[in-house]
Amino acid sequence: MGAVKDGRSYGCSATAAIIFAQLFGIAAITLMLVWLLHFREGVALSSTVEIRLLNIHHLLMFLGLVYSGGQAIIAFKAIPATRRVQKFFHGLLHLVAIALGALGLYAVFKFNRDLGIPDLKSLHSWLGIATISLYSLQWLVGLVIFMFPGASFTTRGSYLPWHAFFGLIIFMMAICTAETGLMERFAILRLYQEKERLIVNFTGLAILLYGMSIILSVILP
Repeated sequence: MGAVKDGRSYGCSATAAIIFAQLFGIAAITLMLVWLLHFREGVALSSTVEIRLLNIHHLLMFLGLVYSGGQAIIAFKAIPATRRVQKFFHGLLHLVAIALGALGLYAVFKFNRDLGIPDLKSLHSWLGIATISLYSLQWLVGLVIFMFPGASFTTRGSYLPWHAFFGLIIFMMAICTAETGLMERFAILRLYQEKERLIVNFTGLAILLYGMSIILSVILP
């Protein structure tokens, strides 16, 4: 157990995983922007072109629960600062993720309402609601126990492993939600353009590799 705990059995540190996470994250953002801005009709929270609402839903949910959530997870290893500063950015990035996720939900509910489409009818939507609900609960509990008003040292020590465990579970749920969202959009659009198909597929791969790199960076020392 000791060799696994200190990471010697892996033969490398978290630095490489963090670098790969940043590269895959940037790749996913770039590919998604190319897809939505070049192949689709762009993005907007308010537009007479309704599809832009669905487009910005994809973008905001990825930037929030997946990208910002992943950056928050690795804040303790990626940010060269004191523990207090790292903890602040950890909480702030998670809060940004929740805010972007809430805007993304608003966009898709507005899109469905404008077109008369029933809400919460797919596995993707169920996963999405479960993910952002658990994400928000996890952030609130973490705030109360670790920041304000703050629990006792013993309580914080006992809860910390569970906080980390549930955080990774929720992050993996966000990855699954993003992937099922791409698959659902792919099926609805019936993408016949080969270039667009490739962009969407590579976006999904970049998101998956980003998530894997984030989780690996947590495991490694």
